[in-house]
Amino acid sequence: MGFPSCFSWCLSWKGIVCIFFLPFIFSGFTLKKSKEYLISGEVQPQRPRNSRFNWSHLTPFALKNRSVGLQAESRAESTPYFTLEGHKFLIFGGSIHYFRVPREYWRDRLLKLKACGFNTVTTYVPWNLHEPQRGTFDFSGNLDLEAFVLMAAKIGLWVILRPGPYICSEIDLGGLPSWLLQDSNVRLRTTDKGFVEAVDKYFDHLIARVVPLQYRQGGPIIAVQVENEYGSFDKDKYYMPYIQKALLKRGIVELLLTSDGEKEVLKGYIKGVLAAINIATFQKDTFKHLHNIQKNKPIMIMEYWVGWFDTWGNKHNVKDARDVENTVSEFIKFEISFNVYMFHGGTNFGFINGATDLGKHESIATSYDYDAVLTEAGDYTEKYFKLRKLFGSVLAFPLPPLPKLTPKTVYPSMRPSFYLPLWDVLQYLNEPVISDKPINMENLPINSGNGQSYGFILYETAICSGGELHADVQDTAQVFLNETSIGILGNADQYLNIPKVRGCQRLRILVENQGRVNFSWKIQDQRKGLIGSVTINNIPLEGYTIYSLEMKMSFFERLHSATWRPFRSSYLGPAFYIGTLRAGSSPKDTFLRLLNWNNGFVFINGRNLGRYWYIGPQETLYLPGTWLHPGENEIILFEKRKSGSYILTNLNPSFKTVL
Repeated sequence: MGFPSCFSWCLSWKGIVCIFFLPFIFSGFTLKKSKEYLISGEVQPQRPRNSRFNWSHLTPFALKNRSVGLQAESRAESTPYFTLEGHKFLIFGGSIHYFRVPREYWRDRLLKLKACGFNTVTTYVPWNLHEPQRGTFDFSGNLDLEAFVLMAAKIGLWVILRPGPYICSEIDLGGLPSWLLQDSNVRLRTTDKGFVEAVDKYFDHLIARVVPLQYRQGGPIIAVQVENEYGSFDKDKYYMPYIQKALLKRGIVELLLTSDGEKEVLKGYIKGVLAAINIATFQKDTFKHLHNIQKNKPIMIMEYWVGWFDTWGNKHNVKDARDVENTVSEFIKFEISFNVYMFHGGTNFGFINGATDLGKHESIATSYDYDAVLTEAGDYTEKYFKLRKLFGSVLAFPLPPLPKLTPKTVYPSMRPSFYLPLWDVLQYLNEPVISDKPINMENLPINSGNGQSYGFILYETAICSGGELHADVQDTAQVFLNETSIGILGNADQYLNIPKVRGCQRLRILVENQGRVNFSWKIQDQRKGLIGSVTINNIPLEGYTIYSLEMKMSFFERLHSATWRPFRSSYLGPAFYIGTLRAGSSPKDTFLRLLNWNNGFVFINGRNLGRYWYIGPQETLYLPGTWLHPGENEIILFEKRKSGSYILTNLNPSFKTVL
């Protein structure tokens, strides 16, 4: 059709009618296409340019009259969205694990979350720390979950709780207690009677604490996650519904959700529960699988990984701040609720770190810095300032002022004063176990029948000949004839040649638990120590004295009565070293650097700061100033192999860039 005829047609009654209805025709087409994109796994921008979100009236202290909590809404004229008390709501969430942060710093980290522009904090709940022995629960001090949740509410943050029972979280056995491994027939994360009975008893105690903290009871908890990433495990189709019902029948009334990888969501979701996904990047087809099982529901990114964890012997992981800023900006543009994992990673203090095993056991580093929005010590990063600027541009209310930085300092270098070889320490340990055969950590008849969870275990037996030694060691062991080191055993090295011996000698095998695998079906086989018999030339050895080295506070108190030897550098073999850190009148945060030391643990005033290891990537240990006393502080190192000379401190953390 040429221009003249087209012009004439437009002036005709048909043309006028067509032109009048054209916007409505295209509007319907656009809406239809938008729905098609959502179904295919793509999303369309929802936020008009320059519009701002205002949920200043949707805070824990502003919402006094409550009837409906977080809800998933779906209406024909718009894409699905969340509401809170009937008001449209977008979750800006950030993860902080209370058990990885000194209690005295909880408020600081939560204030910084709020000041950045977030409205929600998410946290896991570690079963292994809260029930270290069957029926013995610990919700005190750094494990005071209720205090953390109530503090979040007071600061103006909502809470999404992730109570497990399995949580992954790069923590030992994914947060499951090691005493579950005593019975090799119990199948973890299934409806196996032995497992769910233990879960039920734990939930009876835990959920009774959680119920009063829910939104409808005046608390800040707006959602609760059912288990964690079960689509990657998928061993029992009845398990997830069981956990869902376990939460419901104990009084959980807020929104339930699941959390899985993009593809694994197909196996991890539960009918009637909101499915959320975990992602590293935001791409065109990110939601393809999610939309296959869940249509007409708002999208929730339960974990957007802004960094990654480190493992010993591998590179330090980092993620570009601009990528994080751009991805979060896309979430906001499409009105997608999200949770930043991690906002603040914190530290794997003590022996709590987990491990990976993709063909090789690799221990999670002590630092859980995660290249997160806040550093391990709670300092601001480029990611923090980029996100704060982004949130400030889309929120219709001013952000709180930035909290001050936690002060740091460098203390004078320290040289240990005394040392004790491990062999001198044995008399200060609890009574050893006598057994014909080796016993793994979890099955040691100690701790009221709950076995040993963490640390080291020493096996002693007599041998009267040399030959080929074979032992299944989990995870790594130093082998000694009397006090002389003769070699190393490990997951991949189960054989060692024992030289000829005169008469009968004492064979000693010191085994370190370097962290139980926290992900995959391999959690089922995470018993530590010597697994099975030990042989020389295929002849089983019998008659063992077994020492448990859990290195609890009470052990270090007993060490005060020991006769320590004057320190000498370059001592070979496992030993304890004691010195003094002088913190002055006002202790501050610092980072310990153990130059020329090999591999071991550091204890400050009896608190376990975690593992150091020359292989990196981590080169410093975070020492919170709040754990120091004014004046003198006792520092003890357990060094496995060879002592260094000095203990230094840094203002900042250090990571190896080249391994």
